[in-house]
This record gives sequence, structure tokens and C-alpha cells, in this order.
Amino acid sequence: MSDTADVVICGAGIAGVAAAHALAVGHGVRNVVLVDERAPLTLTSDKSTEAYRNWWPSVDDAMICFMNRSIDLLEQHADASDNRFLLNRRGYVYATADTQRAALFLADARLAERQGAGEVRVYRSRDDAVQYLPSAHTGFRHHPLGSDLFLDQNAIRDYFPFLADGIVAVLHARRCGWLSGQQLGAYLLDEAKAAGVTLVAGRVDAVHVSRQRVIGVQVANARGASHTISTNTFVNAAGPFAKHVAAMLAVDLPVFSELHLKVAFEDALGVVHRDTGLVILDDAQTLEWCDEMRLALAASDETRWMTERMPAGVHLRPEGYHQSKTVLMLWDYHSAHRYEDAVFPLPDDPLYPELAMRGMVRLVPGLQQYVDRLPHSFVDGGYYTKTEENRPLIGPLGIDGAFVCAAFSGFGLMAAPAAGELLAAHITRSALPEYATSFSLARYEDASYRMRFKQWRSTGQL
Repeated sequence: MSDTADVVICGAGIAGVAAAHALAVGHGVRNVVLVDERAPLTLTSDKSTEAYRNWWPSVDDAMICFMNRSIDLLEQHADASDNRFLLNRRGYVYATADTQRAALFLADARLAERQGAGEVRVYRSRDDAVQYLPSAHTGFRHHPLGSDLFLDQNAIRDYFPFLADGIVAVLHARRCGWLSGQQLGAYLLDEAKAAGVTLVAGRVDAVHVSRQRVIGVQVANARGASHTISTNTFVNAAGPFAKHVAAMLAVDLPVFSELHLKVAFEDALGVVHRDTGLVILDDAQTLEWCDEMRLALAASDETRWMTERMPAGVHLRPEGYHQSKTVLMLWDYHSAHRYEDAVFPLPDDPLYPELAMRGMVRLVPGLQQYVDRLPHSFVDGGYYTKTEENRPLIGPLGIDGAFVCAAFSGFGLMAAPAAGELLAAHITRSALPEYATSFSLARYEDASYRMRFKQWRSTGQL
């Protein structure tokens, strides 16, 4: 293990790897050390839907500008690697059966257009919709930008026939899709190593500070032996452990974690169209149960919640290409429980495959065929570590030489290239983009900012 380093990064998830890549490849910082006791990209970076989007209409344009930049970089990496990580642009398909939400779709699309997400095309009839260009099965070039908003049910049935008849609006956000997170991370890590980055297997046990300046990082190996790396720059990219690592510097990060699971199953009946984008039901709902089951569930304090109103946001996407039949489903009904400390192994939820399937039936009725006899499925997941307003923390930690690159609540893969670039700009004292202040920890020192984010209608979380 090296005795010195220009930069030590705690965490070899996608945030840490992208930061190392930006420093070494983008700025020529040669002696960068990545420290993680686990194999790279194995804690939460490989547990997501691997999706990306520039669709973040909000109180300002910071998230859209940030994600547009990150997608620019993703596309550059795809071109440079012969699309090693299979970047596509299938889009995000938001659907609602609520006419009031349909009006919000239009308002959000207009807002996103003004903030830089691209032009919105509105289809109020079948005739209008003839200009709609469906997504291709693979690739990301020659796809439309912006969004397509369907407000005619006949047009919706024409282009999205697997959706429920009651859907009154569909919003197809176009600069969105998914990729192989493992291959993206492997590509960035390979390039970073070639530029001098060293990966060290170990656990950061302490960050040494003298006169409010970082002077070293103590790392313990698997046998418990400790070694100190002398450095003046430390990066906390510890994902769900970011709060714990920040405490080593006596910094209280304003973050918490939510448990998010996903289920993969084989759609042997071909219910879900294989060319579709990531499909989201934007409506809350109450699950359908037979009378006997509903009474039984309602009779117990432990199960009554399954008969009550469930949150919006159940979503799915096809996984794999060509002859694959795998479908991923996610439903964030655990988010009411906040974890100050991430718990591994993850808390078990044996009901998740059934509840996700029952929730998705409201949007894709053909999945009802699976409810009574669930297909074999695989469940995994991780934690969304987030700030209250669901914006990341990228920049100085208030101690000279200490930085953070964390709180990527379910958007770490899509944000990683721009986050690494922004962090590297902070460390090397390079020019910062306009959105930098929106993600700095220092934003919470601004009373007007604290007041403003409490009034935000949406954080962009699915």
C-alpha cells in the first residue's frame, strides 16, 4: 500500500470510480487511491434499474442542466468504447388515469422544456400522434429529444396497447433510457487505472486532521492491520455509509437512507412489449384483493397497510435485448421508513414480488395472469441515500482538503460522470459550472434556500 497519495477516495462505487476517473483522466492527477473493503461496484451501484433521465422539472434548472451534462458524458464514453455499456434511449413512459394528473403532466412538460429538457410535443388526437417516433430497441443516436405527451386515449391504445384502458395521459420523456452499470463502471475503472489510479482493498477507519486540514487517512486491511496514507485531499464517496464517514471529520451530513428493492421475473407470456421504455404509473392506488383476503389482511395491525392507499410510482422495464424475456419491477412502498444507518444484509420482504405485481396490474392488466401463480423471481436492492430535497452533495466539507460526493438517491449511475467532473473541478480549483452551488453542502447555510426547498412540490423522485 502506498505511503502517500494526492487524493484518497473512500468508496469504489460508481461515484468514487467516476471521481477517480475525472481526476486522473480528466485532470492528470496521477496518485489517486480508491479505498473500499468490497469489490468495486458491488454494494449499491449494481442494484439499481440502471436507468437515466434528464427529466427533472423543478423549482430551477439545476438538476436538468446537471443531468444533461452527465448524459453528454455518457454518450461520449459510449462512443469511445463502442458502446461497451449498451446505452439506449428507450425513454421514460409516465402514465396516469387521473385527469388532474394529466394536467400536471402538461405543466411539468412545459416547465422541463423551459429548463432545458427539450421540446414537448402534445398529441390530442390520433391525427396529431402520427408524427410520434417510437423508440428503437437499441442505441441512442437519431432519437428525439424533449418529450411526447399523449392526451388522447385512442392514440395511447395505438402506441401503448399493453397499458390499461383507463389511462388518460402518457408522457414519454425521450432523453432517457438505461445502460449496463457494471460495464460503465468497469470501463471508467479500467481507464482510471491506466491513468495511474490505485485500488486498495481496505476500510477507512479514520481521517487525520491538523489545524483544520486533512493530513492523512488511516486504512485497515482484512486482517485488521492499519496503515496511514499521507494525503492532503480526502473524498467521502461512501454511498449509504457517507454519514458515518463524515462523522470521522466531525461533520454531520444532512442525509438519510431509504430501502429500495427490485424484482426480476421472466415474462413468459410476453405481456410487456420488449421495445418499451421504463414505464411508471404516476397514480397512488389501493390493491385489489378478494373479499376474504381483504378482510383477513384488514384484521391485523401488521397487514392492514396492504389494504390501504399505496404510493404512486410502481414501475417496470424490460431487461436484456433480442430474445430476452426478463422484466424488472420496482415499487417504493418502503420509503416511509428512514434509516440513519444502512443495515446489511438488507431487511427481508418476502411479499415484495407479489405486491409489486399486484401494483403493476393497475397499469398493465395483462400481468393479472401472473398474480395467482407468481413466476419465479429474484429480489435484490439497496439504499437510496438522500438529502431532504433529493439533491446530491458534491464539493467541500468545510475542512481544508475534505470533500464529499454522495447522496445520489437512486440516480448515482446517471449522475456519476457529471458528479465526478464537478468534484474534480472543486479539488483542482478549476472553473465550476453554474449548478455547482446547488449541490454544495454550503447551500444549507443559506436561510432563503432552506425556506425555499421546504416549499418544493416535487423532488423528482419516482
